[in-house]
Amino acid sequence: MQTLANWDGGPGPWILFFPLIWAAVVIGAVTLLRRTGRRGRGGPWRTVDGGRPAGDSPLAVLGRRFASGEIDEDEYWRRLSVLEEQFGRTGKGGAA
Repeated sequence: MQTLANWDGGPGPWILFFPLIWAAVVIGAVTLLRRTGRRGRGGPWRTVDGGRPAGDSPLAVLGRRFASGEIDEDEYWRRLSVLEEQFGRTGKGGAA
């Protein structure tokens, strides 16, 4: 009787590694396809408002300018009221 472990012209024990190699190839291919598929949907670079990155909203830019000292408090509140009139409030207390 010839077994897989028989080295006398038989396949030998190395034949057991073929399923492991195929499993690694399949897992690698699935992982690669899933990662590239996620990038196609936006991934960490998701956009808001059709093309502008989420951190570039007018309110975010205004907040950054105020925080860096480019504009003073009066200018900040004046511009904020104009932006809220123009774009509407999108926060919790806003009308939409």
